[in-house]
Amino acid sequence: MKTIKYLAIGLLIVLFPSGLVLAQDMIVFPAEGQSEEQMEKDKHKCYIWAKEQSGFDPMALPTATSPPPEQKAGRGGAVKGAAAGAAIGYTTRRIVKGKSDSKGATAGAVTGGLLGGMRQSSQRQADQKAQQQWEQQQATQYAHNRNTYNRAYSACLEGKGYTVK
Repeated sequence: MKTIKYLAIGLLIVLFPSGLVLAQDMIVFPAEGQSEEQMEKDKHKCYIWAKEQSGFDPMALPTATSPPPEQKAGRGGAVKGAAAGAAIGYTTRRIVKGKSDSKGATAGAVTGGLLGGMRQSSQRQADQKAQQQWEQQQATQYAHNRNTYNRAYSACLEGKGYTVK
């Protein structure tokens, strides 16, 4: 089930817009006068042979070779930072000045909120970059596997007397 999720999230989004999947059709010409029926039989045999040689099935839906990166940016970074900052500010003011008013908590909350928000924003950017790198890696791997299959398929058909472009 996870594989299907990865497929939907990553590969279809990455592969179809980039044109990698759609640009792989080959043109096969019967250079030795083979009949249409013979050509279909040979194409099927070469499909099976190329699939076995390359380990790639162009008829199967693409699947991810690894799970997408985990999203590390949580929610509420500013709120969590403000809460932690308020607690630290309140405690610090109480220890240092011997006062238990809210000035330290307020200053701590503002500082903590800013720092928490900045940290969360930075983590979101890192998450986005990791996702883009994963998508690119998946697209590159798919293109490599498809190219290996295409070379095997072409070699098989050429060995049977067809011209392949």
